[in-house]
Amino acid sequence: MVEFKRKSLELLYDAKIVALYKDVLETPDGGEVVYDLIKHKSGGGAGILLVDEEEYTYLVRQYRNSLDAVDLEIPAGGYSFHGESGETCALREAEEETGWIPQDIYHVSNMISSVGTFDEKTDVYIGCNLKKGKRHLDPTEFIEIVRVPMEEAREMIYSGKIVDSKTIVAILAYYDKKSRGIFK
Repeated sequence: MVEFKRKSLELLYDAKIVALYKDVLETPDGGEVVYDLIKHKSGGGAGILLVDEEEYTYLVRQYRNSLDAVDLEIPAGGYSFHGESGETCALREAEEETGWIPQDIYHVSNMISSVGTFDEKTDVYIGCNLKKGKRHLDPTEFIEIVRVPMEEAREMIYSGKIVDSKTIVAILAYYDKKSRGIFK
């Protein structure tokens, strides 16, 4: 594989969660290309698909400014600090956003949702054997919990009602793992 060489990386905008860079690269044939690059300051975050004993999941409905719309997705959030484990983050977000604590947790994916522009890594988990905890939203979170049968959640992917990439990965991974006997 031929390599690109970084000529310069210029910070254009430094925000609370991300930084935007002008990334100038030398192409393998000696040319030059300029890309936008968004770096996530904490490295990313984690999301978790919570599945109860009746094979229902707990999704969160919340406004997302990037869509200028309300979205339906798995509980998720950013790492509290650089180097926090994905499992710790996923467990914290599950209880914080839904009030449920999974007793069994399975890592199913490391993903980057937009590799052409953004370096944010998302660890995706499935949590089962749910125990009631205490919900405690951040002051800026306005979240509605929606309990949905897993089969309906899968259909919502194909109907376009679920568009969030980590949620799609989690739901499809659940069915993949279930087909191989990992979940009953």
